[in-house]
Amino acid sequence: MKKTFQHHTQSGNDLSILIYFAIICLLSLSPHIQSQESSGQTTSHYTKLARPSRDGIGKAYQGREISHVMGHLGADWLERPERQQEERPDLLIQSLGIRPGQTVADIGAGSGYFTRRMAREVGKDGKVMAVDIQPEMLDILKNNLKAEGIENVEMILGQESSPNLPEASLDMVLMVDVYHEFSYPHEMMTAIRKALKPNGQVVWVEYRLEDPRVPIKLLHKMSKAQVQKEAEHQGFEWVRTYEGLPRQHVLFFKKASN
Repeated sequence: MKKTFQHHTQSGNDLSILIYFAIICLLSLSPHIQSQESSGQTTSHYTKLARPSRDGIGKAYQGREISHVMGHLGADWLERPERQQEERPDLLIQSLGIRPGQTVADIGAGSGYFTRRMAREVGKDGKVMAVDIQPEMLDILKNNLKAEGIENVEMILGQESSPNLPEASLDMVLMVDVYHEFSYPHEMMTAIRKALKPNGQVVWVEYRLEDPRVPIKLLHKMSKAQVQKEAEHQGFEWVRTYEGLPRQHVLFFKKASN
């Protein structure tokens, strides 16, 4: 559920031309499907776009086009050594305020880069629920957990519209550079809201759209205003914001009181 270097940096993709012609061929063979992709077609919470951008899926939510999801072949990039300096995961984990014994979730866990760090914070009496929609990612995560001897993680195969988490079970839900990839953000956040305990919090971590120096493609960034707009639409209210990371916002929300 997280992104490859090609997905969210400004560099090109050598496969893009092949993918482009594959899509053209598919559409030419499927006029019925093509006819359904009408301009501005709205279905429930979403609007289909007549001209999807290169990095998007052609569907908009609350005025934001949803980006593509990363494949499991990009797992090595998630573990790159440079990430410590580029993103300061140590500061992010510190900002969360996780306590021993808590039950927390890592949505879009991928290779477990943050799952493993959260597992240390909750301790042997706590639990991390690591959710990903790709079985291949969960296989990679399983191997990484075994290599480090981490046993307080439950791996969950999620769906595009649901993380498959038990209701009222979580003290915190962490989403690092993944929310903007949700194909069904409204359904996902409705399910996540149900999975939170009464005083639980959900944390959006997104690259700062407001900062042009952040070398990330536009659809893989979000502004604070956009995060807050979508969160409030989904029944959350703002708690606090942490801006101590080099490239990302960290925004905390809880269930709205009314």
